[in-house]
Amino acid sequence: MDDPPGDALRFETRAIHAGQEPDEAFGSVNVPIYQTSTYAQPAVGRPKRYDYARGGNPTREAFQTALASLEGGTSGLAFSSGLGAETTLLLTLSPGDHVLLANDVYGGTYRLLARVLQGWGLAFDVVDMTDLDALREAVRPQTRAVWVETPTNPLLKVIDIAAAADIAHAADARCVVDNTFATPYLQRPLELGADVVVHSVTKYLGGHSDLVGGAIVTSDDELAERLAFLQNAVGAVPGPMDCYLALRGLKTLAVRMQAHCRGAHAVAGSLAAHPKVVRVHYPGLPDHPGHAIAARQMRDFGGMVSFEVASKDEAIRVVQSTQLFFLAESLGGVESLIEVPAPMTHASVAGSPLEISDTLIRLSVGIEHPDDLIQDLARALA
Repeated sequence: MDDPPGDALRFETRAIHAGQEPDEAFGSVNVPIYQTSTYAQPAVGRPKRYDYARGGNPTREAFQTALASLEGGTSGLAFSSGLGAETTLLLTLSPGDHVLLANDVYGGTYRLLARVLQGWGLAFDVVDMTDLDALREAVRPQTRAVWVETPTNPLLKVIDIAAAADIAHAADARCVVDNTFATPYLQRPLELGADVVVHSVTKYLGGHSDLVGGAIVTSDDELAERLAFLQNAVGAVPGPMDCYLALRGLKTLAVRMQAHCRGAHAVAGSLAAHPKVVRVHYPGLPDHPGHAIAARQMRDFGGMVSFEVASKDEAIRVVQSTQLFFLAESLGGVESLIEVPAPMTHASVAGSPLEISDTLIRLSVGIEHPDDLIQDLARALA
């Protein structure tokens, strides 16, 4: 995947300049943190631009503009968390509508649909979206959204975005892609036919494990207008400090993702050769079932690696034995993290069709030297 030729600015340049002109007041080259809840108005009902910070903030606007540019969309909206973004997007649907959900996604997404919005009247089914025939068969007349996550969390399945979008559009449904694992540096779903992209900004976009946030990007003007209304009406908006940190994270996204990918590829290769590792899930390995699709729709294969060991006890022992990989939930920061998803990030899918084996270990490979990370895992597995 290459950036556009000709006069179009390339990804790394847009990450630093899109929506980020020097401050008009003092020439600050960093977008200031507009830490305010309200704005003085020159006359009744005639604000200069903003009236109340839930409805708009200059720091937030800069982040939204930059992320939309990187995703190749026309509108970006920021939220207080990834689930805040997902909830707001799903509120564009109505009771009785139907959502198709990939059968390996972040546990919080499943929980939101199963334990919150299903009670409101939103129906959903889970389906293996790597099987396009199964996806077609699962579509109902009421289907209004096909919710894709690729690579998936935590099994790193790869879904053909263009094919899923075609199936969604044939049913008059939107194709939504959670692009958290790939980021717009590795994959741009809107260019592949998707209608909407969602992110947990907490992860790679922020990149330093110091903020919680979410985002939506689209080029559908009607949908963007509705989302902007809901962003203000529902109110799950981020504060200016979080937007500032997210904007800072975007500036180094390209170089960080290059390092994440290098490290993950080296770690995955080492694990694949280890006698105590039963199976490795990483799209960059040639024997991964989605390798060819990932190579076609991604620039590189990402920084997430999952692998299986022989038993639950062994999985717990390994994750509690690493020194450089911190035992923690979340992902996408500069530091490497390790977890057992079944009792941690994916506890909410226990007993569901998305249940994860307790022998699976998930790695978020940071930007440390790969050789040090390989040695750390080798010690833990010994």
